Amino acid sequence: MHSKTYITVRYAETDRMGVAHHSNYPVWFEVGRSDFIRMFDTSYTEMEASGVMTPVLDLHCHYSRPALYEDRLIVRTWCTRMSAARIEFSYTVKKICDDGTETELCYGSTEHGAVDAKTFKPCNMKKRLPLLYDKINGNVKEL
Repeated sequence: MHSKTYITVRYAETDRMGVAHHSNYPVWFEVGRSDFIRMFDTSYTEMEASGVMTPVLDLHCHYSRPALYEDRLIVRTWCTRMSAARIEFSYTVKKICDDGTETELCYGSTEHGAVDAKTFKPCNMKKRLPLLYDKINGNVKEL
């Protein structure tokens, strides 16, 4: 199971040549990750209110082609690994062409640690958020 997030490249995200800056892709990954979590009837806000935060431990991004101003993009997000204290997401960013086909622009992944929202010490997401943990873990798509 994966989420689909639609984004149109904004002018502020581009350089003088109309090319989306590489720093936008991790932001688009974050939007996709939030949409992925929402598929399981919760949100990052609710997770944090429950006392669990998931800071980024690692980020990988491979760029194939540039995104341009006003390109319509689709970000697909899925969970590729999960343990009680860590979760990994993978992403593809594709341009939606006028004929409906898609061209891959970028793929990547992020790894996150589960930490207590007050102490920032590692915590057990399986114990803190058992329903969410089970839902996501049941939908892990290993690469």
